Amino acid sequence: MEKVPRTYIVALLHFRKPLHILCLLVLMQSLQMVCWFAHDPNCEEFKYHLARVPDYMWLAEDDMKMLGIGSQLWDSVLATQAIISTGMVEEYGDSLKESQVNQNPKGDYPAMYRHFTKGSWTFSDQDQGWAVSDCTSEALKCLLMLSKMSTEIAGDKADAARLHEAVNGLLYLQSPLSGGFAIWEPPVPQPYLQILNPSEIFADIVVESEHVENTACIIQALISFNRLYPGHRTNEIEASVAHALKFLEGRQRPDGSWYGYWGICFLYGTCFVLGGLAAAGKTYESSEAVRKAVNFYLTTQNEEGGWGESLESCPCMKYIALEGNRTNLVQTSWAMLGLMYAGEAERDPKPLHRAAKLLINAQMDDGDFPREDITGVYMKNCMVHYAQYRNIFPLWALGEYRKRVWSSRCS
Repeated sequence: MEKVPRTYIVALLHFRKPLHILCLLVLMQSLQMVCWFAHDPNCEEFKYHLARVPDYMWLAEDDMKMLGIGSQLWDSVLATQAIISTGMVEEYGDSLKESQVNQNPKGDYPAMYRHFTKGSWTFSDQDQGWAVSDCTSEALKCLLMLSKMSTEIAGDKADAARLHEAVNGLLYLQSPLSGGFAIWEPPVPQPYLQILNPSEIFADIVVESEHVENTACIIQALISFNRLYPGHRTNEIEASVAHALKFLEGRQRPDGSWYGYWGICFLYGTCFVLGGLAAAGKTYESSEAVRKAVNFYLTTQNEEGGWGESLESCPCMKYIALEGNRTNLVQTSWAMLGLMYAGEAERDPKPLHRAAKLLINAQMDDGDFPREDITGVYMKNCMVHYAQYRNIFPLWALGEYRKRVWSSRCS
């Protein structure tokens, strides 16, 4: 292992929590360069880092770009579900089983402020090592879906013990107070500590907190798991889901939306929550929260049939449409999915027809969808470009539309 300057070690100690490490990874190249420069401006390590700057920063067609961390696992689980939604899975295989974390951190990891990771999935790849709750829940959902398919399509089923470990990890991340789930480690119910945040860019990085998107994803995963594997912590799962549902309902805003922390923003969060509520049997008829959410989507649909939300919604924490009330195809797909989870296809499919027509007409000759305004975010102020979103979510929305709207019309 090469020597590391003391300046860098001290910096890492200040960012030892996983949430902080993710923030640090985005700036890792520049931080290491500064540390090595402070150590010795003429050292070989600084020269090596300097030579790699073009790998991290480049000028794209729409502005300067900076490479952060990859989203391989996250993209894979979303793409898997998008493909499954189309019903066209005859030639589809799966590799998610291989990317599950199969061991805990080395050494005395509790003393290093780490938590157990065995059975989880990460955001990027297995080597990254940080358990991520929504990645774990989405991967678990995918494996449960694929287990219902023939081995010729999906390969051998995942080992039940490995699925049990994934569930154990998810349950560990729930707040016993609020019922919500955190992303990397159990929530710390001391939000006042956020005033110690030394960052001018990243919000909410001092202690872990709960979020609606991953809570909704976990609800879906736990319910699906309980149906196929009812012998593992059944009562705990049922109690966990009930507590999590109360958390979601309590986080709904007066306009019917939910604040999304990892995507822009209210269109994103509301889509995921409606999926979780639907999995738990909450319907438009039985749930006021669902009815309010549907009204939020219908009242924010623009004249051409799509949706578009500005990144300004994230720091302002209120819904702000794109300038000129423009459409964003990814966000339109989120709204379509949310409405279909809430049963809009059965009540009044006209808003879905308009949105689906817009998506279909936007697709290019090679099957790709055009790149538009950025849709990913974290820590309220940091925008993230997910290159695959522009194809994953329109495909997913149209797959569900075909299944829920056109299949019902033809039956």
